[in-house]
Amino acid sequence: MEDKRLAPASTDLRELTAQESSAAVIFPSFTATTAWTLGQALRTRILALPPDQRKPALISIALIGALEPHVIFQSATEPGTLADNEVWVRRKRNTVLRWGVSSWLMRHKILASTGEAEEVEAVFVRKHALAASSGGAADQFAIHGGAFPVRVRGVDGVVGVVVVSGLRQEDDHQVVFETIREFLRQ
Repeated sequence: MEDKRLAPASTDLRELTAQESSAAVIFPSFTATTAWTLGQALRTRILALPPDQRKPALISIALIGALEPHVIFQSATEPGTLADNEVWVRRKRNTVLRWGVSSWLMRHKILASTGEAEEVEAVFVRKHALAASSGGAADQFAIHGGAFPVRVRGVDGVVGVVVVSGLRQEDDHQVVFETIREFLRQ
């Protein structure tokens, strides 16, 4: 299989907002079968990345549940993922569920207000009065790319979240965005 590079992920707030609200990423319906097929498409796409973009990754797709998200698809792309990937999946998913936008868009909203990449996490924590269960940095949310909202035509709000963890954060975001767009184009 020939390597297929990801396009660079946008960092422009207007463009990111337009991408997420575009009809090109709104599902006509979303079922467990949709999640399975999309999850397989994501795995195939990640495995087709060139060596400088590809690393073992965890793919997770969940629906909004009454008390907790309901994971309906989860798979490692290949050997080498870590238990830490699961923690990042949870934190990124929580960001989408709370704010209704991708974790990458949320990151760039905070970056736009601070301008300092090194301070982005601290600004995020202060701005939203986030606390940690352990007393350290906020541990329930992450504004690293890779979690993308699932929206369904005719339904208000987010119905689920697609997350990739393991690549560079901009590639985590871009592979989800590109794969959803291509998946819905077919």
